[in-house]
Amino acid sequence: MANTLYPKFKQTHAATGIGLVSNTIKAQLVDTSAYTYSDAHQFLSSVPAAARYGNPATLLNKTVSLSGTTAVFDADDSLFTSVPAGSSGTTDKEEAIIIYRDTGDPTTSDLIYYIDTATGLPVTPNGGNIVVSWNASGILSFS
Repeated sequence: MANTLYPKFKQTHAATGIGLVSNTIKAQLVDTSAYTYSDAHQFLSSVPAAARYGNPATLLNKTVSLSGTTAVFDADDSLFTSVPAGSSGTTDKEEAIIIYRDTGDPTTSDLIYYIDTATGLPVTPNGGNIVVSWNASGILSFS
Protein backbone atom coordinates (compact mmCIF):
# COMPACT_ATOMS: atom_id res chain seq x y z
CA MET A 1 0.00 0.00 0.00
CA ALA A 2 1.35 3.43 -0.85
CA ASN A 3 0.58 6.70 0.91
CA THR A 4 -2.87 7.81 -0.18
CA LEU A 5 -5.74 10.16 0.49
CA TYR A 6 -8.84 8.36 1.68
CA PRO A 7 -11.35 8.58 -1.22
CA LYS A 8 -14.19 9.44 1.17
CA PHE A 9 -12.16 12.49 2.31
CA LYS A 10 -11.79 13.63 -1.29
CA GLN A 11 -15.54 13.20 -1.79
CA THR A 12 -16.41 15.07 1.42
CA HIS A 13 -13.83 17.78 0.78
CA ALA A 14 -15.20 18.39 -2.72
CA ALA A 15 -18.76 18.53 -1.40
CA THR A 16 -18.41 20.54 1.80
CA GLY A 17 -14.77 21.49 2.33
CA ILE A 18 -13.02 20.28 5.46
CA GLY A 19 -11.03 23.10 7.03
CA LEU A 20 -7.61 21.52 7.38
CA VAL A 21 -6.30 24.67 9.06
CA SER A 22 -9.37 25.63 11.13
CA ASN A 23 -10.27 22.16 12.46
CA THR A 24 -8.42 19.90 14.89
CA ILE A 25 -6.29 17.59 12.75
CA LYS A 26 -4.48 14.71 14.43
CA ALA A 27 -1.99 12.00 13.54
CA GLN A 28 -2.33 8.48 14.91
CA LEU A 29 0.28 5.71 14.91
CA VAL A 30 -1.24 2.52 13.51
CA ASP A 31 -0.35 -1.15 13.76
CA THR A 32 -1.13 -2.67 10.36
CA SER A 33 -1.33 -6.16 11.83
CA ALA A 34 -4.59 -4.94 13.41
CA TYR A 35 -5.79 -2.61 10.63
CA THR A 36 -5.98 -2.95 6.85
CA TYR A 37 -6.51 0.16 4.74
CA SER A 38 -9.69 0.27 2.68
CA ASP A 39 -10.96 2.85 0.19
CA ALA A 40 -14.37 2.42 1.83
CA HIS A 41 -13.21 3.68 5.25
CA GLN A 42 -14.46 7.16 6.11
CA PHE A 43 -14.29 7.62 9.87
CA LEU A 44 -11.80 6.84 12.63
CA SER A 45 -14.23 4.22 13.95
CA SER A 46 -13.20 2.11 10.92
CA VAL A 47 -9.76 1.77 12.51
CA PRO A 48 -10.02 -0.69 15.41
CA ALA A 49 -9.02 0.81 18.76
CA ALA A 50 -6.47 -2.01 19.11
CA ALA A 51 -4.73 -0.77 15.94
CA ARG A 52 -4.47 2.83 17.21
CA TYR A 53 -1.25 2.83 19.19
CA GLY A 54 -0.57 5.38 21.92
CA ASN A 55 -2.21 8.78 22.01
CA PRO A 56 -2.67 10.77 18.82
CA ALA A 57 -0.62 13.91 18.17
CA THR A 58 -2.43 17.15 17.38
CA LEU A 59 -0.97 18.86 14.33
CA LEU A 60 0.18 22.39 15.12
CA ASN A 61 0.81 25.48 12.97
CA LYS A 62 -1.08 23.98 10.03
CA THR A 63 -0.95 25.61 6.62
CA VAL A 64 -2.47 25.03 3.21
CA SER A 65 -0.69 26.59 0.26
CA LEU A 66 -1.18 26.38 -3.47
CA SER A 67 1.41 25.13 -5.90
CA GLY A 68 -0.26 25.73 -9.25
CA THR A 69 -3.59 23.89 -8.94
CA THR A 70 -2.35 21.60 -6.18
CA ALA A 71 -3.09 22.30 -2.51
CA VAL A 72 -0.28 21.39 -0.11
CA PHE A 73 -1.08 20.72 3.55
CA ASP A 74 1.71 21.01 6.10
CA ALA A 75 2.24 21.39 9.85
CA ASP A 76 5.02 21.37 12.41
CA ASP A 77 6.70 18.05 13.09
CA SER A 78 4.61 15.94 15.48
CA LEU A 79 5.46 14.62 18.93
CA PHE A 80 3.88 11.41 20.17
CA THR A 81 4.54 11.35 23.91
CA SER A 82 5.34 8.31 26.03
CA VAL A 83 4.35 5.76 23.38
CA PRO A 84 4.00 2.45 25.25
CA ALA A 85 6.42 -0.35 24.52
CA GLY A 86 5.03 -3.70 23.45
CA SER A 87 3.30 -5.78 26.10
CA SER A 88 4.90 -8.80 27.76
CA GLY A 89 8.29 -8.00 26.30
CA THR A 90 7.08 -8.07 22.68
CA THR A 91 8.27 -5.44 20.24
CA ASP A 92 5.16 -4.11 18.59
CA LYS A 93 5.90 -2.07 15.49
CA GLU A 94 3.74 0.72 14.17
CA GLU A 95 3.87 0.61 10.39
CA ALA A 96 1.56 3.47 9.43
CA ILE A 97 0.25 6.89 10.41
CA ILE A 98 -3.30 8.07 9.84
CA ILE A 99 -4.14 11.76 9.57
CA TYR A 100 -7.72 12.58 10.56
CA ARG A 101 -10.05 15.44 11.51
CA ASP A 102 -10.90 15.01 15.19
CA THR A 103 -14.49 15.82 16.13
CA GLY A 104 -14.23 14.16 19.55
CA ASP A 105 -16.25 11.19 18.27
CA PRO A 106 -14.60 8.38 16.26
CA THR A 107 -17.85 7.82 14.35
CA THR A 108 -17.67 11.34 12.86
CA SER A 109 -13.89 11.95 12.79
CA ASP A 110 -12.98 12.00 9.08
CA LEU A 111 -10.05 9.91 7.88
CA ILE A 112 -7.89 12.09 5.65
CA TYR A 113 -4.57 10.48 4.79
CA TYR A 114 -2.91 7.09 5.21
CA ILE A 115 0.90 6.97 5.36
CA ASP A 116 2.77 3.69 5.30
CA THR A 117 5.79 4.70 3.24
CA ALA A 118 8.00 7.24 4.98
CA THR A 119 11.42 7.59 6.52
CA GLY A 120 11.31 6.10 10.01
CA LEU A 121 8.45 3.64 9.38
CA PRO A 122 8.01 1.17 10.84
CA VAL A 123 8.80 2.45 14.31
CA THR A 124 9.19 0.34 17.44
CA PRO A 125 7.90 2.15 20.53
CA ASN A 126 9.96 1.82 23.70
CA GLY A 127 7.93 3.86 26.18
CA GLY A 128 9.57 7.14 25.17
CA ASN A 129 8.58 9.92 22.84
CA ILE A 130 8.44 9.54 19.06
CA VAL A 131 8.99 12.56 16.82
CA VAL A 132 7.59 12.44 13.30
CA SER A 133 9.40 14.83 10.98
CA TRP A 134 7.06 15.53 8.08
CA ASN A 135 8.40 15.72 4.54
CA ALA A 136 9.86 19.13 3.72
CA SER A 137 7.48 19.39 0.73
CA GLY A 138 4.42 19.01 3.01
CA ILE A 139 2.41 16.26 4.63
CA LEU A 140 0.02 15.77 1.72
CA SER A 141 -1.07 17.38 -1.49
CA PHE A 142 -4.22 17.17 -3.57
CA SER A 143 -5.97 18.94 -6.41
